[in-house]
Amino acid sequence: MNSASASMIVPPDKLHDIVRTIFSAAGSTDREARLVADHLVEANLRGHDSHGVGMIPTYIANARDGSLILNQTLSVGFDSASLVVLDGGLGIGQVMAHDAIEAGIERAANAAACIVGLRNSHHIGRIGHWAEQCAAAGLISIHFVNVVSTPAVAPFGGTKARVGTNPFAVGIPRAGEPPIIVDFATSRLAAGKVHVAFNKGVSLPDGALLDAGGHPTTDPSALFSDPPGALLPFGEHKGWGLSVACELLGAALIGGKTQSGPKQSNAIVNSMLSILVSPDRLGTRANLDDETDAFVSWARSEATRTAQILMPGDPERETKRWREANGIPIDARTWEEIEAAAESVGARGAPA
Repeated sequence: MNSASASMIVPPDKLHDIVRTIFSAAGSTDREARLVADHLVEANLRGHDSHGVGMIPTYIANARDGSLILNQTLSVGFDSASLVVLDGGLGIGQVMAHDAIEAGIERAANAAACIVGLRNSHHIGRIGHWAEQCAAAGLISIHFVNVVSTPAVAPFGGTKARVGTNPFAVGIPRAGEPPIIVDFATSRLAAGKVHVAFNKGVSLPDGALLDAGGHPTTDPSALFSDPPGALLPFGEHKGWGLSVACELLGAALIGGKTQSGPKQSNAIVNSMLSILVSPDRLGTRANLDDETDAFVSWARSEATRTAQILMPGDPERETKRWREANGIPIDARTWEEIEAAAESVGARGAPA
């Protein structure tokens, strides 16, 4: 593939191999490289390119400067059976979050519910991935996440960035049907999506971004200028309120750091509070299935000329079907950045 072309289509399996090769060359164990590749390629497959392989250059740069620790293991900060707080020690988030959620799944299956706190992890990626992990195990899950890095989002009524994009997610399993996965940043756009737009050279939708002077703009470069602009919270005061909840519940409650000042290091640090519930142990599985089916049928009962009524998670599954069959599109600038990251760790032949 030629990085000088406008864009390219990469088969998912090949992209997975490329990610594994890069992280193995950087020093990751086979397991770590595989989990990172699983997560990043899955994000691209589901249409969230902001959280996909475009993150490789940042991760590799942070690993090289020591703000990301490869091959880290979780440490226990607090353990009381159905409540556990784990510390990621700036380990790679795709592993730290996977292992924290696995611990929560095991405990919720035994005790009906478990609250899991993961603090001080490097970037844990697409939060819907962790809701999907819980749903695959038959569990309801709720996730509050904060971000400590370069502030990107202005408070409601403000013009200067003070917080991260602070995502929120919910996973609800369904019998014989794909799960309902609610997953969104509390800003109108994720910062990574602005970066994708910048790399592609396309404009943003109206009402998402302010420039450094506090004026509305559709130019994605405004977020990365010096001084930078700021994203706006979704839903005005409602999105801002949920962002505050993610900041304080996702981090402060479990002993993590909040975004209480300018960026202090190159790391992207996430903390996450996850609540996992077993409908089986609660004795409500049949009711959950029946009532979810009834609700979905009712919500979709309106005849519409323009579009099918979708449930949260449906667009991602449709995108995944298309990209599995046709390949994953990657813009030329992102590909060049991945090539540079691969070269920096001596990953021979990746990408190719």
